[in-house]
Amino acid sequence: MKKSPISTETARPATPPRIDSLPLGKGVRLLAADPSGLLAFEKPVNTLSHPNSSRDHGKALFRAFYDTNDECYRWVDEGREEPRRVWLLNRLDSATSGVILCATDPDVAAAVKDAFAGGNVRKSYFALVFGALQPPRQQWTDSLAIDRKDGQLRTRSGGGKKATAKAVLKRIFHGAPEVSLIELVPGTGRTHQLRVQCARRKLPVVGDKTYGRFRANREFARRTGHKRLFLHCAETSLKVHVRGQTVDFRAVSLLPEAFERPF
Repeated sequence: MKKSPISTETARPATPPRIDSLPLGKGVRLLAADPSGLLAFEKPVNTLSHPNSSRDHGKALFRAFYDTNDECYRWVDEGREEPRRVWLLNRLDSATSGVILCATDPDVAAAVKDAFAGGNVRKSYFALVFGALQPPRQQWTDSLAIDRKDGQLRTRSGGGKKATAKAVLKRIFHGAPEVSLIELVPGTGRTHQLRVQCARRKLPVVGDKTYGRFRANREFARRTGHKRLFLHCAETSLKVHVRGQTVDFRAVSLLPEAFERPF
């Protein structure tokens, strides 16, 4: 008898399985929870996917110890001896908001990480950029390399790994300066990929302090009061097989109002 797939297709908060309490970071919200233990959260802007040091406590997705070897958060609830664990399955830059995935089950975590590594997870981002995408639908392919200096990562074009993405123009906001809303669907998951690919095409993401148009960022912030990086992971979907069952999962994070009404 064929097993029916487990389906999660909602952006509404749900009670996560096998977790009595979640020490969520400030502003972090549960978007979707699957019976398998797969979870989706909405990460606010300027929240870390995981703490990098003890000084980052309270600034990350969970207010808990992060095990860098196992790539999981760990804590002990009051009255329990066994630690709780939540595995982090992907990362978003601190300045990027939106959907981020975790799991309470190690087998589910391993399956989803394999899906990410194999390019079998669909992620949709929205970005507000300076300029307008022309033609309005494009397929991007670049070679990107990572430089490490003084503990900082910076991605540059050329001499690295292949990076692909689809870009679609959604709306143009005429003004000084002109900005536009675009949807980005990456085919690969390179560090800072979308920000670099946008900048390379003279469409820098508004508010990007590393690869962006700095004078335009200052003028935009002065005019609108918005000082964030305008990059948001709006949707993540995947299908994995775990212990004979199919987990068909989708999570959606609504686009922040400032992306659709920047002025």
